[in-house]
Amino acid sequence: MSSFLSESDPLIFNALTSEVDRQRHQIELIASENIVSQGVLEALGHRITNKTLEGYPGHRFHGGAEFADTIEQAAIDRVKKLFNCEYANVQPHSGTQANQAVFFAALKPGDRILSLDLAAGGHLSHGAAPNLSGRWFDAHHYAVDRTTGLIDYDQLYQQAMSLKPKMLIAGGSAYPRELDFARMAEIASDVGALLLADMAHIAGLVAGGAHPSPVPHADIVTCTTTKTLRGPRGGLIMSRDQAWAKKMQSSVFPGVQGSLHTNVIAAKAVCLGEALKPTFRDYAAQVVKNARVLAETLVANKIDLVSNGTDTHLLLLDFSNKSLKGQVVQDALAEINITSNKNPVPFDTTRPSEWAGLRLGAAAVTTRGFAEAQMGEIASMVSTVIDRCSAGDLEDAKTALKQNVASLCQQFPI
Repeated sequence: MSSFLSESDPLIFNALTSEVDRQRHQIELIASENIVSQGVLEALGHRITNKTLEGYPGHRFHGGAEFADTIEQAAIDRVKKLFNCEYANVQPHSGTQANQAVFFAALKPGDRILSLDLAAGGHLSHGAAPNLSGRWFDAHHYAVDRTTGLIDYDQLYQQAMSLKPKMLIAGGSAYPRELDFARMAEIASDVGALLLADMAHIAGLVAGGAHPSPVPHADIVTCTTTKTLRGPRGGLIMSRDQAWAKKMQSSVFPGVQGSLHTNVIAAKAVCLGEALKPTFRDYAAQVVKNARVLAETLVANKIDLVSNGTDTHLLLLDFSNKSLKGQVVQDALAEINITSNKNPVPFDTTRPSEWAGLRLGAAAVTTRGFAEAQMGEIASMVSTVIDRCSAGDLEDAKTALKQNVASLCQQFPI
């Protein structure tokens, strides 16, 4: 019980040590990743993880909750202040479970939902066939315009009028443009649907004033505390309407979850406190600037992007015209220590190995200190790798590219 990990479990210790080394020496461009603070790490590793609790502050099913109550209430208060909402629940273990809790509270099995198509940038937990949400609900999906790559809100209105869903879902995991939450609220209202806004990817941008907030428009909002919010792995639920409180509280517990992860809630409180500081607004603004430079440089290098750019932290490269697959480019970038992920592009195949897209994000590198100049360098390296993959001669360029990556990582250490 008192041994250090290096002594008690060398296998896990060595893997964790190697992971730290990997993060330090690779440029992280996966859009769903970020780098947490020392404070978040301390909370995650705290002995409060020993504490089992069910229920909510002041109304627990176990004793010994006084300090956990202080922590959870602080997290709730910080969500309300940060996002200007009336109700907040900080217990969901993930964004997907936050969405499940919303479905449990607002829908019945078989109810119709309408969400962004997975290939167009949607999310599995919004009614995708392999997911629980796709099995329990009558899920339909709206797409993006084939030419622009953008949501056509007039077309969405017509589709919603025809389907009359019980819930309309805004948000996803790979849509690079600002979402018009006000317009989607109008559509939902006109068809008698609830509007759920899942801002998992853009929560930090919303908190930092770099993206419009869905809270004034959506009935319910969910998000993760990872990604742009730069916190631990977990979810949040919020609403501008306190009337959802009773139903949502019981939906999370005992509806879809049991005991809470006390250490994660502490880490959520820490990251929310960090996001309330003025410096976080600077961070959010820089994320958007960095993503824009990355996109503009790639376009200048004749790399196709879905919607031809980005308004957020992420961008989606489209290799349909290059006869390349996302997996090939992902693997090639990994060889020079740049981390990315393959992704479908709109109207793409359902087979991941055949996806023609690659998703890149600027949240983690911005935390690291990269600015516009470094993003231009990264875009040039990514462009070189793509061109070399097309020509089949990456090997000759690998050494120089790896040295460039190493130099950037050394200049901006974690």
